Amino acid sequence: MVNLEWYRTFKEIYENGTLTKASVALYASQPGVSVHLNALEAYVGKKLFERTSRKMIPTEEGKFLYEYIIESIKTLETAEQHFKKTTQDKNPSLNIGMCSEMFQLIVEPEIAKLEFDLVARFGDHTNLIKDLNNGILDLVITPKVQNEKKSLVEYTAFSKERIVLIAGNKTDTTNIELLINTKEFKALEAELLKHMWYSSSNEMEHFRRFWFENFNKKPAFKPNYILPNITSIIRCLANESGLALVPDFLCNEAVKTKSIKRIWDGKVNTENTLYFASRTDLKHKKELKTLQDIFKSKM
Repeated sequence: MVNLEWYRTFKEIYENGTLTKASVALYASQPGVSVHLNALEAYVGKKLFERTSRKMIPTEEGKFLYEYIIESIKTLETAEQHFKKTTQDKNPSLNIGMCSEMFQLIVEPEIAKLEFDLVARFGDHTNLIKDLNNGILDLVITPKVQNEKKSLVEYTAFSKERIVLIAGNKTDTTNIELLINTKEFKALEAELLKHMWYSSSNEMEHFRRFWFENFNKKPAFKPNYILPNITSIIRCLANESGLALVPDFLCNEAVKTKSIKRIWDGKVNTENTLYFASRTDLKHKKELKTLQDIFKSKM
């Protein structure tokens, strides 16, 4: 008989696009995710994904299987969460979703102080909002508002993140800073292209947007190193050379310790508004406010 966890693993790979992101969403190892997928493909006798260096692309059989099982998986996940809530009434529990970097920076240091249970999930904002709408999550931190009819989700703006240019402290930024100060932006673009660049797969949209807003064109190059997340980039740049475009709140501590340098905020601000997305039917309002106050105090 098929293991139901194989289907859940298949769903996360399908929705997240890579084994790495699926393993984060499932709190599982990447080899474990691969084992589940291989077992499911062997069971159904079909190849469910085309493997590429960047993404898992579903085959026609994979698309058909996803459409066939998705509603059942969602029903099981909703039942699981409601069961937890009814059996844990004595100890309130919140289910939250956000990017892993934000969780590590904002929430992790405060977990020991919380007086309620917490279940955290990481993943793509679109998928997290789907889980919020389905009652699986209670709170999502997101830069995007999705207005849907008859939705029980409300959005509250609480902060902004600014995309900024940073450099490892061994980077020679003399010419870059000179061209910024003299506002020679065409020459600045050419100078920036001479350096090694870091980015992450989930931040490429910010990368392209910053470049377009400051140089009126799409970037004509690909970063040299594309890493799993922003914190990996900052660690790699610390006390080394290279450039990256990252949200300011994620690099502030490294700038303070001078392991990296904040070089440029752009001639125009490239910003995202951050929202609390929460359910209007949430019972644990006090616990929700506690989390929201933590974010407001640190951002």
